[in-house]
Amino acid sequence: MDLRDLHCIVIGAGIGGLAAVALLARRGVQVVVLEAQRYPGGCAATFSSGDYRFDAGATVGCGFHPGGPLDRLGRELGIDWPVHSEPLAWQYRHRDLRLDLLSSRDAIISRFPRSKAFWKEQGKIARLLWQLSAEALPWPVCGVRDVADLVSRSLAVLPDSARLLPFMRRTAWDWLRRYRLHADPEFVRFIDAQLLISVQTTSLQANALNAAIALDLPVAGTWSVEGGIGTIAQQLADSIERDGGAVLYGKKVTRLDTINREVLGVETADGDALATDMVVANLTHDSFVLLNNSAPELESPASSSSGWSAFVLYLGVDASLFERAGADHLQIVAPEGELGECRSLFVSASPAGDAGRAPEGQRAVTVSTHTRPERWFEALRQGREAYEALKQEYTDKALTLLYEQLPEARDAIRSVTAATPHSWENWTGRLHGLVGGYAQTSLFGVPGPATKYNNLFLVGDSIFPGQSLPGVVTGARRTVELILRRAARQRR
Repeated sequence: MDLRDLHCIVIGAGIGGLAAVALLARRGVQVVVLEAQRYPGGCAATFSSGDYRFDAGATVGCGFHPGGPLDRLGRELGIDWPVHSEPLAWQYRHRDLRLDLLSSRDAIISRFPRSKAFWKEQGKIARLLWQLSAEALPWPVCGVRDVADLVSRSLAVLPDSARLLPFMRRTAWDWLRRYRLHADPEFVRFIDAQLLISVQTTSLQANALNAAIALDLPVAGTWSVEGGIGTIAQQLADSIERDGGAVLYGKKVTRLDTINREVLGVETADGDALATDMVVANLTHDSFVLLNNSAPELESPASSSSGWSAFVLYLGVDASLFERAGADHLQIVAPEGELGECRSLFVSASPAGDAGRAPEGQRAVTVSTHTRPERWFEALRQGREAYEALKQEYTDKALTLLYEQLPEARDAIRSVTAATPHSWENWTGRLHGLVGGYAQTSLFGVPGPATKYNNLFLVGDSIFPGQSLPGVVTGARRTVELILRRAARQRR
């Protein structure tokens, strides 16, 4: 089959789906994206509310460093990303501790001098992982060809790649214990806070190699995006249309039309039916189960009983608050208790120079915390009053922690809007509003793009590697590779 004769439908206009289909469109594939909302981006969207434009969830741009996944994607698609490097990735605050996360580890090592050797090893491993994942890393493997490819890449960077072997089944906690850092509760809490926002779990369970990349994100660099993080999705959508594809909004897919192990087409809520040769589903595994009862072969490791959702406050705030804070992004951690559930916050303010995001003299601010979805949907079952009471409880808890570190915020906040797992479920179509992907506890037994249908592949943060924007884009390349491989077999 000539690629110009190949028709592909993408369900969902998140970053993963858009990146995959943009690469396919550039190769001549005829593509159509179907998005239930009226704007692209999914969890990495930017939306309007009153006089403000808020980043829905993802607020920090990563992977734009030279040779990084977003840098390479932009060059391949001819996109000049409207991003600006931020010298300070974010500031970590815990009790009286202030740590600026920069491209250098100097501030961290100054505060935790015994961690110097750990960071040296972490840096070496992270650089090697970035190198290995520069292309579509063939993981999880899907047949003999992937095994051979993986071995070939590893041999190309010998002997460095041999360093990875001991870490493949090691946890981040094992790694810390090797350097006797596990006995420093303040350092462990710092590490745990970084891991939770990237790999959705803490050092006791996080795989060491996943942790190495997660801890490298500030060093690799962070970028602000003009107009908000949703600009990335919009530029990918524009690229698709320039290459002859279509992005259709307000088109919720409700059914797959299948026969045996093939998908023939999809149906939408407004009554349309579209035929296709290939389908890319930018859905979580749990959401895919609900779509025509079409579960992938692998069980989801981020099921509603173990995955995280988010509670988010969208604030209109006087700009002077962040001028005094000295940082646009703050990670605030409570003195004790399990992280998440308003005991840790990630606070992001729109850049001072991005005038279209907020009224003059104000900033659009996103404040998020991890939360388990079960309690929220139980409250909904009890009735609207119970749900609103829970929302107010979490609002008060989040603001209390914010005020502990930024007491001036009490008088600087001009508007408050809260979003819960129920909100995320409505916005993204993700069952129970799961966000951030699965907890990356193992390199093995992880879900990949393949499903029980020969011509349907998954993409997004619920497939490996799925870690922030770099992981989602890397995973999209893997999905594209499998699609092109199948098309090549059909041409024979």
